[in-house]
Amino acid sequence: MRPSFLLGTALLATVNALPALKPARRDLTFDYNNDKVRGVNLGGWFVLEPWITPSIFDEWSSGRTVIDEYTYTQTLGKDEASSRLTEHWNTWITQDDFNAIGQAGLNHVRIPIGYWAIAPLDGDPYVQGQIPILDQAIGWARGAGLKVILDLHGGLCMQQFCWVKAKHSVAPGSQNGFDNSGRYGPVDWQQGDTVSQTKNAITALAQRYASQTDVVTMIELLNEPLGGSINLDELKQFYYDGWGTIRDSNADTVVMIHDAFQNIDSYWNGFMNAQSGVNDVALDTHQYQIFDQGQVSESPSDHISSACALGPQVAGTDKWTIVGEWTGAQTDCAKWLNGLGIGARYDGTYSGSSYVGSCDGKYTGTVAGLSDDDKSNIRHFVEAQMDAYEQHTGWIFWTWKTESAPEWHLQDLLANGLFPQPLTDRQYPNQCGF
Repeated sequence: MRPSFLLGTALLATVNALPALKPARRDLTFDYNNDKVRGVNLGGWFVLEPWITPSIFDEWSSGRTVIDEYTYTQTLGKDEASSRLTEHWNTWITQDDFNAIGQAGLNHVRIPIGYWAIAPLDGDPYVQGQIPILDQAIGWARGAGLKVILDLHGGLCMQQFCWVKAKHSVAPGSQNGFDNSGRYGPVDWQQGDTVSQTKNAITALAQRYASQTDVVTMIELLNEPLGGSINLDELKQFYYDGWGTIRDSNADTVVMIHDAFQNIDSYWNGFMNAQSGVNDVALDTHQYQIFDQGQVSESPSDHISSACALGPQVAGTDKWTIVGEWTGAQTDCAKWLNGLGIGARYDGTYSGSSYVGSCDGKYTGTVAGLSDDDKSNIRHFVEAQMDAYEQHTGWIFWTWKTESAPEWHLQDLLANGLFPQPLTDRQYPNQCGF
């Protein structure tokens, strides 16, 4: 039987038996016990985010009628949306990008994908065509010596529950209400059939790439479920069921679960670890220091201290733990980072915020155009985070490229010497004391 966890003495759910013929167990093609994950996200490719590619949304910048991929495809209609997005999918990330990522010494790419790409729902405005390009990307990764984490980044939304929403949901119903979930608005994942529909998408991904575990070493069940807005017991059962769904297709793909913004030690230790009867589970945690007023008000040295404090936390987890998203940014200045048409806390243009400093050069621009102080602060911050996150399994930077957000643009940070090359190089060693 697939495991079902207990809350107190009550069995939360009965799960289906595994097939009699189980996939054969093979060795993992990356040593997550001894080698460090050093990777980058390919954000804004198969799941649109206005702040990563503002040019795609510029024609609606004067209003908030189009603010995410859902409203984008809904407004344009299937034919026009398909035409525009096919061009974007074929040009935003190419084989040259995979080669450059490998040449930089990185070893993983995390690829966000929406449920609608592989298990679309009737009535959704989203368009398809991503999967053949994703197939091609698996080959590019193989050629560049990279491992791939497939991240179900956008969640399902039942039509009767859907709203206009924003940050990273790729599951039906939106697991977090962010534009990166495909749809900005209320969190309606776990309503209606959204969980079972999410499992359908996971099944489709697992089956499609079961024969390519030399490259596709992980599948993440769901990106950033918002713990304070969903039932966490049901989320845990979903994680167990999702693990079983992937094991139905192959025995050796790592199953990644997100921490739902709960404490990675006190909340998640003891869950789906080696003693719980499951194998090859990794915990994903996202660490940003910019999404509340207190954080953006911190000094650069305070940001370093906060980063270093995470080292013992990740080291204390009882399963592989990867910081699957982090950034060089110490501000929320990037254009539309908080949503299309929404300002920044750092410069006081976000509703209810207070001024900390200027966003000049950081709202839009290039790494070369940043001030000397900003460049120094970013390099210090990046190195401290790398040291902290490598206290356990490793890290995946967000994101490889943006159109105009220099603090987040790894390709540009590398080109301008603000990200270590080689990755073990330190201009500011021992910032954390480990």
